[in-house]
Amino acid sequence: MLSIINRQGTGAMVSTGPTLDRLTPSAVRLAGIRKSYGAVEAVSGIDLEVRTGEFLTLLGPSGSGKTTTLMMIAGFERPSVGQVYINGVDCTGLPAHRRNLSMVFQNYALFPHRTVARNVAFPLEMRRRTRAQIEQGVAEALAAVRLTGFEDRLPTQLSGGQQQRVALARAIGFGPSILLMDEPLGALDKNLREQVQLEIKDLQRRLGVSVIYVTHDQHEALTMSDRIVVMNQGRIEQVDTPETIYQTPKSRFVAGFLGAANFIEAEVIENRPPAMSRVRVGDDLLLTAENPAGVAVGKPITFAIRPERIEMLPAKGSDPRLETFAAKITQAIFMGDSTFYIAEASRLRLQVKVANGGRAYRPAAGDEVALGWAPGDLVVLAD
Repeated sequence: MLSIINRQGTGAMVSTGPTLDRLTPSAVRLAGIRKSYGAVEAVSGIDLEVRTGEFLTLLGPSGSGKTTTLMMIAGFERPSVGQVYINGVDCTGLPAHRRNLSMVFQNYALFPHRTVARNVAFPLEMRRRTRAQIEQGVAEALAAVRLTGFEDRLPTQLSGGQQQRVALARAIGFGPSILLMDEPLGALDKNLREQVQLEIKDLQRRLGVSVIYVTHDQHEALTMSDRIVVMNQGRIEQVDTPETIYQTPKSRFVAGFLGAANFIEAEVIENRPPAMSRVRVGDDLLLTAENPAGVAVGKPITFAIRPERIEMLPAKGSDPRLETFAAKITQAIFMGDSTFYIAEASRLRLQVKVANGGRAYRPAAGDEVALGWAPGDLVVLAD
C-alpha cells in the first residue's frame, strides 16, 4: 500500500492494483463526442468507457484524433457535440483545473528554475495545502518514482529518464483520480523508453490510478495497456485487450498498424459447415480457412496472417497440423533474435518471421521451401 495525499489534503491509502469493480462509475465515459475545427472534423462520434483503475491507450497515427480526444477529457478542448463524464459526473463544461485530473506531456513541462522538490510541490501549492501536507506529498511522490535523494537538484542536472520521473511525481503528488499522458516517452532513446514503460506500468499498478495514455508507438501500447483503443481518421476502429487486437484484428487498418501483417485476397469456392471454407488465391492456389463471417460462395474475402504464424519447411515438406504449399525465398534478413523472410507463392508475396536458435529451419535467398499454417491462423477482415 502507498500513502498519497488525496484531493482533500489528508493521507489516503491507495490500492496497490487496478479496481475494475463494475458497480462503481467508470473513470471516464465519452458519449457521442465530436470535435470540429471549421469544416474539419477531428473526432467523429466517439463513444468510449474507461474503467476505474485501468490503463487504457489511445493508439493511432498522426491526425487520428487521439490527442484531441485526450484534450477534451482534460478540459483543454470542449467537444462540439457530446458529453464527457468523469467518475459519473458530467464535466463537459467544467474547466480543466476542476476535474481532478493530472497530465504528463512529452516535453515534461518542468520549471527549470525550481528544484525537483519544488516542481513536485507546485500542484500542491496551487491547491493551498499546508506545509506539512506538501512535504508529505512530495516525499511520497518521489519515493513512488524512486527519486528520493534528488530533492535539491535542478531539472538540468537530471537525465531525460529522471526528468520524466519528476514529471510523473508531480502528476501523482496531489492524488488525482485519473492520469493523462500524451506521448510522454517520445523524447527518450529506445532502451530508456522501454525501461520507463515498465516503470510507469508498475507505478500505475501500485497506485491503482486510472491512466489514459496517448501514443503512436505500437510496442508501447502492447507493453503497457490493459486495453487499446485503435483510432483512425477521428474514429475508433477497435477496442480490446492487446492480445485480442493483435491476434484478431477486425479491419485491414488495425492489422496493418498494430504489427506486421500479410493480407491475402481470395474467393470463396465452397463453404463447409459450421465455419470452414475452401478459397482460391490467384489462379491455382487452393486453401482451407475459417470463415466465421459466413461469406457466400463466389464472393471475395480478405484474410490477415501475422508473419510469425507462418511455418516454414524444406521444399516438399509436410506437417499433418498444417496446410502447406510451395514457395520461393526472395529475401532473408537477419534481425538478431529472428530472421525475416520474403517468400513468393503463386500471386502471393508473404512476410515470414522465424525465431533464431534451436533447430529452426533457416533457408537462404533463392531456396525453394514449403510454407504452411493452420486454417484458424487466417483472420477474416471486415474490410
